[in-house]
Amino acid sequence: MPDNSTDDSRHPALLYHEFPRPGKLEVRPTKPLANGYDLSRAYSPGVAEACLEIKADPENAARYTTRGNLVAVVTNGTAVLGLGNIGALASKPVMEGKAVLFKKFANIDCFDIELDEPDPEKLAAIVCAMEPTFGAINLEDIKAPDCFIVEKICRERMGIPVFHDDQHGTAIVVGAAATNALRVVGKRFEDIKIVSTGGGAAGIACLNMLVKLGVKRENIWLCDIHGLVYEGREVDMNPQKAAFAQATDKRTLSDVVAGADLFLGLSGPGVLTPAHVQQMSARPIIFALANPAPEILPDDVRKVAPDAIMATGRSDFPNQVNNVLCFPFIFRGALDVGATEINDAMQIGCVEGIAALARATTSAEAAAAYKGEQLSFGPDYLIPKPFDPRLMGIVASAVAKAAMESGVAKRPVADLVAYKEGLDASVFRSAMIMRPVFETARQTERRIVFAEGEDERVLRAASAMLEETVEVPILIGRPEVIEMRLERAGLSIKPGRDFELVNPQDDPRYRDYWQSYHAIMQRSGVTPDLARAILRTNTTAIGAIMVHRGDADSLICGTFGQFLWHLNYVTQILGNAERHPVGALSLMIQQEGNLFIADTQVHPNPTPEQIAETAIGAARHVRRFGLAPKIALCSHSQFGNLDTPSGRNMRAALDILNAKGVDFDYEGEMHVDAALDPELRARLMPNSRFAEPANVLIFANTDAASGVRNILKARGGALEVGPILMGMGNTAHIVTPSITARGLLNMSALAGTPVAQYG
Repeated sequence: MPDNSTDDSRHPALLYHEFPRPGKLEVRPTKPLANGYDLSRAYSPGVAEACLEIKADPENAARYTTRGNLVAVVTNGTAVLGLGNIGALASKPVMEGKAVLFKKFANIDCFDIELDEPDPEKLAAIVCAMEPTFGAINLEDIKAPDCFIVEKICRERMGIPVFHDDQHGTAIVVGAAATNALRVVGKRFEDIKIVSTGGGAAGIACLNMLVKLGVKRENIWLCDIHGLVYEGREVDMNPQKAAFAQATDKRTLSDVVAGADLFLGLSGPGVLTPAHVQQMSARPIIFALANPAPEILPDDVRKVAPDAIMATGRSDFPNQVNNVLCFPFIFRGALDVGATEINDAMQIGCVEGIAALARATTSAEAAAAYKGEQLSFGPDYLIPKPFDPRLMGIVASAVAKAAMESGVAKRPVADLVAYKEGLDASVFRSAMIMRPVFETARQTERRIVFAEGEDERVLRAASAMLEETVEVPILIGRPEVIEMRLERAGLSIKPGRDFELVNPQDDPRYRDYWQSYHAIMQRSGVTPDLARAILRTNTTAIGAIMVHRGDADSLICGTFGQFLWHLNYVTQILGNAERHPVGALSLMIQQEGNLFIADTQVHPNPTPEQIAETAIGAARHVRRFGLAPKIALCSHSQFGNLDTPSGRNMRAALDILNAKGVDFDYEGEMHVDAALDPELRARLMPNSRFAEPANVLIFANTDAASGVRNILKARGGALEVGPILMGMGNTAHIVTPSITARGLLNMSALAGTPVAQYG
C-alpha cells in the first residue's frame, strides 16, 4: 500500500490509534475476581483442578480455558498489505486490526504475534511451539514463497487449524465471486479460459481454488512480472508457479489474453489495458484486485465493454473482494467443532455459503450499513457486504458441517440447525428470546396488516415474514410507490403473489370501509364526509377497520407519527368494554439479561387500577417468551417509607393484586436497584415475595418508564422489542419511529401468536 495518504486522512488515523489509549485491543477477565473465594478458584488452589483435568484429557482444555476460542494472528512483517517488508514491529497495527475483526465479526478472541524471524523454517518452528496456547493459527503477511514453506511445515506438525489468510481467504472470496459472476453470464467453470497476473501467494491460491471449483488447469494462463509462466522458464520460478506452466511459445499477457472469459489480477496498477479487454470474450469477467490501484479501473473497462462484470479490492467500487467475508467465519466453524485442520471441503463450504448469501434477499441490517447502494444480486452485487449479519450463521455452519462430514471435527455438534440458530442469536440479539414466539407464529396463519406499507422497513419485514413465519402480510400503500421501493431495495416479493396490497386511493372496499367507520363514530362528531376523508388518507384507520371487519387479524402501525395519535384511532375502532388499551410493554435485551418495562406510552399518570391491569397484562405477555414473570412495582417510595402519590398508588395497586389472587410473582413498592438486586432487597425487606431479580419493572408514570427505556437504549446498548400494546387482544400494536426492520419482524411474530392461552 503506497503512501498516498494526505494530512486529512493521516492525522485522524493516527489519532484513532493513539487515543483514548494506545492500540486497538485489551484483555478483560470473564470471571468474577472480587474476593478471596474468587481468588481461590481463579488461582491457587482451585486452578490445579482444571490443570489435572486437562492433563488427564487434553480435549478438556476447550472446557476449562479460552483455548477453544483463541486464535493467533502470526506474521514476520515481510509482506504487509502493500507496504512490503516493513518488519515485525511495524506490522503490529495491522495485526491488531486483524484481531479486532475476529472479535467484531465472529466473537473470536485473538492475540497478535509479531515474530522477528525472516527464516521460514525457524519461523514455522516458533509457530508450532505455540500450539498449546491457541485453538487455531492465522498466518498473515508473510512473503512468498516463504509463506508456502511456513504453512506446509505448520500443517504437517500441528493438530490445530493453520490458515494463511492472504492465500486461502482471498481464494475463497474470489471463488464465491467467480461462482456468481459465471451464473450471471451463463457460463461454467469447466468451460472458461482464465488469464491471471501475479504469481504471489494470493494469486496461486486463487488459481488452485478455481481448479477445485472445476476450471481445467490447461485453461489457466499465468503471467507475472517476467511475462507468461511457461514450461522450461527458469527466471523467478518455484513449484507453485510451475504447476501452471504452459507448453507454448507465447510469452506475454498480450499473447494469451484473446478469448479469455475471466481475468484475475493480483499484481499491480495498469497491467490490463482497454485493448486487452477488447480481445476478451463476450461479457468478460474482470477481477482487478491490486490495491489500492487495480490493474484496470472500472470506468476504463466500461468504455470498451459496457457489459463486463468487474470486481476490485476497493470499497469505492462494486464487488469488493474482502477477506473479512471469510476468515472470521471459517475460523468460527472450525473452532466450534474442534477441527484439526481447515481442509478443501471446509473452504469450498465457505465459498458456497458466501455465494448463496449474495443470491438471497439482502438483509435490512446490511442495507442500513450501506445506505444508498444497490444490494440486489446481479453484475454489481456478486458477494455479500461484510456487515451482513447472516454471514456468521450461514458460513460458519457450512464450514462446521463440512468439517464433520470430512472427518476432521473432534467435537462435532449434535444438531446443526440448533448450532446455526445459536450463531444467529449471537448476532441478532433478539433471536434467542424471540424463538418461542416465532415457533408459535409458524403454527398459526394470521393476516397482519401494516399501515405504513410504503416504508422500506415494512417492505423488508414483510419479506422476512414470508421466510420465517406462515403469516400473510397486508400492506397499505400506493402500488407505484411500493413497486419502486421494492426494486430499489432489491426485494423479490410481489403484490398479489406474496402479499395483499391495499391502495388507499383506489380500493373496491372503500365504500364499505368508510361506512363501517362512520357507523362506529357517527355519535362522536364524525360526519359521512369526514369518514370518507379519513378512510382515504388515514392508513392507521384503514388498517383498524380491516381488523374490525375481519379482513385482517392484527394491525401494526407507528413507523412514523406520535404513539397516542395512532392509539386514538386504534381505540376508537377496535376498543370495547372487554378490549381496551392497558399499557405499552417494552422488552429490553441487554448483555446482563432481559428486562421488561411498562407502561412506556399509554397512561401518563395511571390509577392504581390501571397499574394492576398493567401488571396482569405484562405477566401474560412475558409468558409468551417462555419466562416466568417477576414483577416489581417501582416508585420513589420503598416499602412504605415515603408518603408520596406514586408510593400510595403502588401500594394500592399491590392491594388490588393481592385481592385478585393472581398467579405470578410481584412485589413493591420499591426502588429499581432493590428490584434488580436480591441481596439489597433482602436487607430492606427480608420477607420479600420472591428472591430472584425482577424481570419486569412497572413504573408509576410514563415519564419514568419511558426515561428508563430510553436510557437503556442510548447508554446501555439495549435492543428493544416492542412496544407491545397490552389489553387489545393482539388486534393492534403501535411501534415507534426508531424501530428497525427486524424490530417490525419481531412485532409481526408477536401479532401472529395468540395471547389468551397465557393467562
